[in-house]
Amino acid sequence: MTDTIWNQIEQSMAAQTMMQTFGARLAHVAVGEVTIEAPILASCRQQQGAGAGALTFALGDIAAGYAALSQLPPENEVLTSELKINFLAPAVGDFLRAVGKVVKTGRRLIVVTAEVSAITGEDQQLIAILQGTMVPTQAARSY
Repeated sequence: MTDTIWNQIEQSMAAQTMMQTFGARLAHVAVGEVTIEAPILASCRQQQGAGAGALTFALGDIAAGYAALSQLPPENEVLTSELKINFLAPAVGDFLRAVGKVVKTGRRLIVVTAEVSAITGEDQQLIAILQGTMVPTQAARSY
């Protein structure tokens, strides 16, 4: 089952041009938990040299969304209904790791969290936590 989920999420992520721009990749997929990693590229830094908050937020959003998607039938997609972030430290390191997890799956809403860490060598520093709600949808929409 995990291979099927991995393939579904990998195909979906390949269609996300922003994740491609960030150089993001899937690192771990399990039912209810997804990890995404991305380098802190020069094009994704804020004025003081740390990774931009938008990069941190986007990685957390996508990891949490895919964690929610991992618990749904293959014909489903998810949309972010709301998402809150607490920035804890600057995004300074070699790359960022976002771990999205499902807290509770309901019929209409899925409550999720994500933790984003900056990684340098063997060191890992938690830089942000997110909490939000994902909404399952029946069909993907092409805009």
